[in-house]
Amino acid sequence: MKRQDAPGALETVREFINTWDLELATDALESADGLRDWLRERDLIAAGEPVGDGARRRAVEVREALRALAATHSGQPMEPAAARVLDDLAADAEVRLCFGPDGSQDIAVRGGTPVGAALGGLLAVVGRCAADGSWQRLKVCPAEDCRWAFYDHSKNRSGTWCQMAECGNRTKARTFRSRHR
Repeated sequence: MKRQDAPGALETVREFINTWDLELATDALESADGLRDWLRERDLIAAGEPVGDGARRRAVEVREALRALAATHSGQPMEPAAARVLDDLAADAEVRLCFGPDGSQDIAVRGGTPVGAALGGLLAVVGRCAADGSWQRLKVCPAEDCRWAFYDHSKNRSGTWCQMAECGNRTKARTFRSRHR
């Protein structure tokens, strides 16, 4: 496990948010084929499942809404439009609390298109991780030229930057230079 990796299934959510890499100017979801390949590589959709451009656009909206939600863990405000995107996905994929005959509880996806169900599955992971406290440790680097999602492994949950040696130092140097002009 790398320093920024999240535990368990939350790592898939972190990877999904990071399908857009601002520093490298790459986007794994820039095409419907890219989305299909990303979902297929993680067994989130069946082989041969068609993925259209509408599903790709929705996946990008969900990715950015999840980034906005994770950014709140670093004190950044949540955009109301991002919350609506996640609410709409949860409704369409029928993400809900389910109970087993033994009294166990889980968050499950009950409907939607194959891609919608896969994206809803990512929301279900967020719900499970919110319950166990690990979701609050998934943060977004506040550097405007980065915005990378990372898991805060610090004991006191005080991590701010994806990499202090890069984004943290770059931001601190900019702040220092602007104060001394």
